[in-house]
Amino acid sequence: TLTALMMETSRLRAGVLVSGNTYRHPAVLAKMAATLDHISRGRLILGLGAAWYEREHAAYGIPFPTTAERIHRLGEAAHLIKRLWTEPQVTFEGRFYRLQDAYCEPKPVQRPHPPILIGGGGEKLTLRVVAEHADQWNTFGSPEDFRRKIAILREHGRAVGRQTEEIEVSWAGVLHVTDSASEKAAVLQALAEAYGRPVEVVEPTVLVGSVEEIRERLRSYIAVGVTHFIGVLRPPFHLPSLRRFAEEIIPIVRAEYGRSLL
Repeated sequence: TLTALMMETSRLRAGVLVSGNTYRHPAVLAKMAATLDHISRGRLILGLGAAWYEREHAAYGIPFPTTAERIHRLGEAAHLIKRLWTEPQVTFEGRFYRLQDAYCEPKPVQRPHPPILIGGGGEKLTLRVVAEHADQWNTFGSPEDFRRKIAILREHGRAVGRQTEEIEVSWAGVLHVTDSASEKAAVLQALAEAYGRPVEVVEPTVLVGSVEEIRERLRSYIAVGVTHFIGVLRPPFHLPSLRRFAEEIIPIVRAEYGRSLL
């Protein structure tokens, strides 16, 4: 799907949000990603995550380790992928993966390598992996959630000796633009039921409401350090909402902050 999308576009940067690390050996994924970076002429973002959907693993006979092990595997995989993209040959003896004189050719188009986006919000383990390996970090939550997690990310960065301010921070969540109070309430109620959480808990984490309400919410996220936004349209994919977002919100945000955040 991603290959087809890249073939039909010329400027769009694309990736998956995110590829579960348990599904492929990182050396195989590194080669697949390098090939896609060539097909797209340097427009790939490689999204990686520890994987979470246990039922899918059971359905296809894929081992599903503990949360801690999956996250440690993710860190080792990100390290290996970067090395395969940037070194002529890689020999590696890790806790989970082993390589002997492995290579990845041709190297990706992007230099030094395509950006690696790591998804997840776990404050003890996942954010440490983000601090060590990510070019971009994606999670969900309210502006206050991001304020707290970004502060923790900075602490991890100091611990591993990295300036984490260079990591792009992205929010992902449901987007729905509407001027109707009843429609807004219905969307929020549906989300609350889907997530199994109260409406008042869900509402601060999504972009649902009028143009001005969403603009203000974007400003709140930007104020705490979010640099990019990834809006999700839920079925039946309300295209007028997407059109209004493109025409009435993106230009204002771009004008205020001098660059695209979306």
